[in-house]
Amino acid sequence: MDTDFAKVLELAKKYEPEMSRFLRDLIAIPSESCDEKDVVLRIKEEMIKVGFDRVDIDPMGNVLGYIGHGKHLIAMDAHIDTVGVGDPGLWKYDPYQGYEDEEIIIGRGASDQTGGMASMVYAGKIIKDLGLEDEYTLVVVGSVQEEDCDGLCWQYIIKEDKVVPEFVVITEPTDGKIYRGHRGRMEIKVMTKGVSCHGSAPERGDNAIYKMAPILTELRSLHENLTDHPFLGKGSLTVSEIFHTSPSRCAVADSCWISVDRRLTAGESWEFALQQIRNLPSVKAANAEVSMYTYERPSYTNLVYPTESYFPTWLIEAGHPVSTTLEESYKGLFGKDPVVDKWTFSTNGVSIMGRYGIPCIGFGPGHEDQAHAPNERTWKKELVDCAAMYAVIPSLYVQKYVDLMPSATENLVKL
Repeated sequence: MDTDFAKVLELAKKYEPEMSRFLRDLIAIPSESCDEKDVVLRIKEEMIKVGFDRVDIDPMGNVLGYIGHGKHLIAMDAHIDTVGVGDPGLWKYDPYQGYEDEEIIIGRGASDQTGGMASMVYAGKIIKDLGLEDEYTLVVVGSVQEEDCDGLCWQYIIKEDKVVPEFVVITEPTDGKIYRGHRGRMEIKVMTKGVSCHGSAPERGDNAIYKMAPILTELRSLHENLTDHPFLGKGSLTVSEIFHTSPSRCAVADSCWISVDRRLTAGESWEFALQQIRNLPSVKAANAEVSMYTYERPSYTNLVYPTESYFPTWLIEAGHPVSTTLEESYKGLFGKDPVVDKWTFSTNGVSIMGRYGIPCIGFGPGHEDQAHAPNERTWKKELVDCAAMYAVIPSLYVQKYVDLMPSATENLVKL
């Protein structure tokens, strides 16, 4: 069965108004991590409306919509939680009511990343309308809690739901490119301890905040000297939070701790990253405690699924059948070669490929620089282009590339 790329693209353009309306509906529903119930129900409603064969909501709260009944299971994923609004004064428009014109849609989640969900759902409609079903089952996943703990949702889907696809298309924003990996990350806690006393005589105590000061300076210097990689880029760190305890404002602080957002490039393990900080002279001098956070926050269904706050780096090779499937789909639809690159931030691929070795590939509407930004926006043309891509990927894969899939996909940065 040859793919009629022109017909697919024509139909995707026809459904632009419906996609835009659906995305505006999703934006209008506040859906921060662990509060996604209403947006999940809205997605389920739209999946049923456009003709998905089956729609499930799992015990964690992820929504999984199925098309087809073939033996080759293919997944596409969009996390449907968002970050908060931040300072409302930085927004030109209400972040939930948003703004729309002929080219763009503005609102929280437009790029990061409910736009991907809108395109996936209407790709399902295109598949149904054009009879593109083949020897595959497509599962379209709206995953929860990614902003809080990327990949936790897919740890649950793979291990508890027993949904193990042959590959996953990650629909996070890719600026119109195809992405085959990204750096990993981890969340580190550094704590100093002191002794409190009355603030009128601070020499009687031991100020934990002062102990933290040189650590902050050395962490900033450490960031400048982290390992680089020619494709994934440099490891990085930033201090993202600072806390303390003290009996009162009139007392010396008896503890202080910071959160470090550490991005891991090729060759950097979580053990290595912790030891780097433990080796800092200021950390040793303060006898500071360096540890990794764990995540145990309940989902909106009240399910708790604890995990370490470590999110592995992953990279699949150039020319992998999954990458080639998307590259050929892109060229067939748009008549030009795609750019193949990587994300700067991390995605649910940290679990899917990073932990479980299931190959991932990225193509999604929106731009990375819109993620978590005020006046976040996406582009209608990209919604259309992505819907067309998602509609042709499964059938092209089973027709041309399924027999070329390796028995196991090597993570090129695995330690």
